[in-house]
Amino acid sequence: MTFCSHLDTIDHGVTADGAPGCVDCLAMGGQWLHLRACQQCGHIGCCDSSPNRHARVHSHDVGHPVVRSYEPGEAWYYCFPEDVTFELDGAPPAPSHA
Repeated sequence: MTFCSHLDTIDHGVTADGAPGCVDCLAMGGQWLHLRACQQCGHIGCCDSSPNRHARVHSHDVGHPVVRSYEPGEAWYYCFPEDVTFELDGAPPAPSHA
């Protein structure tokens, strides 16, 4: 069971923007640890363990609350406003950068 009230913002038809890494880090020459895909627009940003935390910045700047891991073998979601990680039964296969 999830405790995220933003499930209605998830677009299961959205595709990741195809970037080979964090879009913002690539633009500035920065580095990232793990990638996250916005579940509203497909923007690829870096995780909170990365120096610039671009996935969180994107969520804050544009108001898209939910990301999904963009790492191979991971299928979990994360809601920034509610600080909750969850999985969804019946979700489409998780995309990844590899």
